[in-house]
This record gives sequence, structure tokens and C-alpha cells, in this order.
Amino acid sequence: MINIKKGDKFVLMNKILKFLTIGIIFIFFLSSFSNSSTNISAKMVYENLNNDSFDGYILYTPEYSKMSYLINNNEEILQMWKSDYIQGMSVYLLDNGDILRSDLPFTSPTFWGGGITGRVEKFSWNGSLLWEFEYSNEVYCLHHDIEILPNGNILMTAWEYKTRDEAIEAGRNPNYLMFNYLWPDFIIEVEPTEPFGGNIVWEWHVWDHLIQDFDPSKDNFGNVSNHPELININYPQIPVPGDWNHINSIDYNKEFDQILLSVRGFSEIWVIDHSTTIEESTGHTGGRYGKGGDLLYRWGNPRVYYAGNKSDQKLFDQHDARWIEKNYPGQGNILVFSNGNTRPEPKYSSVDEIEPPVDINGFYYLEPGLPYGPEEQVWIYTAENPPDFFASHISGAQRLYNGNTLICNGPSGTFFEVTPNKETIWQYENPFPNLVTNDVFTIQHYPPGNPEIGANLDCEGLLKWTEIKAGEIANGYFQVQNIGDSDSLLNWEIEFLPNWGTWSINPSSGINLTPEDGVVTVEVSVVSPNKKNEEFIGSIRIKNIDNSTDWEIIPVYLKTLRNRATNFNPFLNLLDRFQILKKIFYLYF
Repeated sequence: MINIKKGDKFVLMNKILKFLTIGIIFIFFLSSFSNSSTNISAKMVYENLNNDSFDGYILYTPEYSKMSYLINNNEEILQMWKSDYIQGMSVYLLDNGDILRSDLPFTSPTFWGGGITGRVEKFSWNGSLLWEFEYSNEVYCLHHDIEILPNGNILMTAWEYKTRDEAIEAGRNPNYLMFNYLWPDFIIEVEPTEPFGGNIVWEWHVWDHLIQDFDPSKDNFGNVSNHPELININYPQIPVPGDWNHINSIDYNKEFDQILLSVRGFSEIWVIDHSTTIEESTGHTGGRYGKGGDLLYRWGNPRVYYAGNKSDQKLFDQHDARWIEKNYPGQGNILVFSNGNTRPEPKYSSVDEIEPPVDINGFYYLEPGLPYGPEEQVWIYTAENPPDFFASHISGAQRLYNGNTLICNGPSGTFFEVTPNKETIWQYENPFPNLVTNDVFTIQHYPPGNPEIGANLDCEGLLKWTEIKAGEIANGYFQVQNIGDSDSLLNWEIEFLPNWGTWSINPSSGINLTPEDGVVTVEVSVVSPNKKNEEFIGSIRIKNIDNSTDWEIIPVYLKTLRNRATNFNPFLNLLDRFQILKKIFYLYF
């Protein structure tokens, strides 16, 4: 018998673990060749299909995350922002590179519903907090969406608290009150006062535009079918939680000065007049359209105002209603993501485009006694086998200027672009914070230049450096050119650089660049940060000085050398794909 000392046992076990680790890694190493070839092939398929895919950028925030990301359709991260608060829901990019995002500060003692926020923040391109606004207490709380107006003010959706007695006095059937309160929605317009707070300069309340036919002794009694411009306080005719309307998106139409709302609790979209004064918004007259704050238009579920039955319902628990932008295919139509939870079996989701019955002045037509049109959608996206595409909640869709539609399957964190013929030509799965909890409320697409005005600026290039020594200088370049009309002149400049490293750009600007001048090569050098084994991600943003909507982004990626085991670089690059094995390797070697 061989006696093994206690210390020798430890050494032996350590050697065995090393041997097993090497064996496991070797197996993964071999299998990775077949896997990597499959992944490369899949990526090449998407690249081959990308010829007709969008050009531009996608901004999004994973649900309940402190991070927001800007990516391009090459799946490159161009910029990241970090808040001290987890995400509430929406995030938007401004022309100057700032972002607005809603957050959840957990300050409300009363409200707890899905989509709760309570706070809005503005960050600079490089991540500095510029403005913060909180609107959350025991009687009101922000939720879901915000919308930036042309004048810089911000529309926000919110709940307000009504007691059981207040709801019953307004005509609510007590049997439809699940709790001793009701949370009707309202809209506020906030004029920011940086760096804190803001002035509420306009508001609109559901509570000011009710009707009910339940109790003639209570407020708001009337004939529901005769007043489609009013909101039936007793729909749906079942007990519901406090979050009765559940407005989950807001959009603005500058031409008509109107607001579009997605009202999930009613499976409807509503349009209201923004031209009213605060006083007019509480009543039934005044404003550009003479109806005060009453609904100008509604669509999706005519059962709500007794103008149809279940078979007439078109929307089902929808999200993200938005007007298609001017000069985009389908301009002026409304696009909406219909989740399909209450759709008759089998359940499936769809993206629906409708052409509302509106004239050139913004007035909507309604045949007396009939529901608002249209009778049918002009375009619907579903999977070839409809139940294969089902997102039970969140999600959204946006028409692109090339005529395709960008769709966000929120619960799966999947973004994909489809053609008018419903062919998927691009797809991306959000990897943050991981592939299990990667839900995304919705996404926002931004073209590099505004097609309405015409984009002259075009930039090409990718700055990517790997295995750079900490503190070493890395060199690269990108190109700038004028792609405008033959008589156009382009004045451009570098607007933002990554907030890491020490940068040198030559040239950093240019004036009177014509299309005939061709490309200008911009030389770039950076002193890498003095940190080993680190990844640095960022972007260089270039702008057209004469057109704030015309800008481009050059992706930047730099990775410094590892602190140890640098002789294993190809091997460790492989381990980056298998983080658990990487940790084991560093534990024993």
C-alpha cells in the first residue's frame, strides 16, 4: 500500500482537476470549429440579406436595466449610457446626441402597476446627467411613455388616484371595482428647467371626458352610443385593477397638433387635440377642432362605444401606436403592435397599419351610428403560421424610410426587419443583461440623416483595435464625403469622441466639401487607457454643421492585452466564448 500524505493529496487532486479542465476545454475547442462555422454561415446569411435592410441606428434599454444601448445593423454597440436607476420603459435620442429615458425610482407609496416609472432623465452623448424630473407621490405617478415635442417640451403619461367613492360618484358600477380605488390616466406637458424639475404647461385627463349609462343619479350619465367622443367609465364590464386605461404609448403629429394614445385596457387607439388651452382640455368645446379635450378619433374596438360586437374588434391589448413619418412609405397612416392576448384562439401577435379617415385639415369622418373607419387594415404582418409569432406584452413596430418595418418582440428581446412582402431580412437578439432576461419594452430607429431634408454627410469606416498594450498608441482612419446634390456644399465637424483614451483627429472638420471632391480621409490616433485586459466601446459622432439631423457614427472598439498568460492569446480568445471555462482556466493556471 502506498501512503499519500495530506499535502500530497491536495497536490494530486489539483493535478487531476487541471487534467480534467484541460480535457473539457479541449473537447469544447474541437466542437467549437463546427459551431463557429455554423455561426459564421448564419451571420453571412444575414449579411447577404442586408442589401435592402435599414441604414441607421437602434436605441433601446433592456427592461429594468440601468443601461441604454445604441447599435447599428452590423450589431455593433456604438454608445452606452448608464443611469443610477433601473429603466422604467422608454428611451429617445435627441438631434444633439442627448438621450431622454424614463426610470423607476421606487418613490410612489400608492402606485405599483406594470409600466410604472416616476422619473425622466436627460443624459449627454458621453453619459453626463443633464436633467432630472420626478413626478411620483401618493396621488399621481408617471408610467410607460414620453414624447418629445418640437419646442423641447415633453409629453408624459401618468396615473391619478381616485377613491372608490369618487369612482362611484362618476358613474362607475361598484361591481367593476376590484379594489377601493381607480387610476385613470392623464397626460402632462412638461417644460424642463435644467438641471432639475420642470413646469407643467398643459394637461389632459381621462376623468374630464367620461360617460356612463349605469346610474342616472350619478355624474356623466348619458347615451354611450350617441357619444363616441366620450369614454365609457364602465368598460370593460368586468372587475379590473386600478390601472383601468393602461395608456402605454404616446405620439405627436406636428402637422395636426394632435396626440395619439395606445389604450391597452380598451384595445383602442385614441387621438386628442393638443391645441387646446388647459381649461379647454377639460371641456367639450374649443381648440383647433372645436371639441375641447374630447376624443377626435378612436379605433380598434367599437364595442366600447356600442358601435359593434366582438367580431368587429381589430386590436387586442396593443402597444406602440405611432404615425408613420412624413415622406416615409405609408406616411400619415398609423402603425400599431397588436399583442393578441384577448384575440380569439389561437393567440398570435400582429403589426397592423391603418389609414385613418382624416382630411387634409385633421378632421376625422364618422358615419352616424357606425364605428370609426377604416373597416380593414391596409397592411398586416403576422408569421406565416400566425401562432409562431406571439408577444404577450410590451413590444412595438416602426416604419422605416426604405418601406420596411422594424419590429420588436419585447418578451424575447428580438428585433427584426421585414419587407412589405413580410420577408425577414435582418434579425438581432438583445444579449443584455443575458439571453434569458433580455426583455425590451420597445426600440427606436434613427436614420443617419433626415430623408425629409436630405442628407449630404456620409461616413465610412470602423475603428477596431485588439490586443493593444495599455498606454500604447493605436492608429486608424475613416472617410467623409458629400453625397448630396451636385451643387451642395458640406460643412462638417467631429461632434463627440469616446470618453476614454487620449484622442487626436486630423482633420477634425471641413468646409465647403462638394460631391466632386470625393472622400476625405480622417486620420485617427488614440492613446489607449492604462488598464490591462479591458474592453473599451464607443463611437465618433460626425455632424453636418448646417443640418442638425444629418449625422453619422463611426464605431470604435479597443481591447488591451491581458495581464497574464499572453502566450495563450488564440486559445483565450476561444475561451471568451465560454466564460465558465475561462474562469476555471484562470483558477488553475
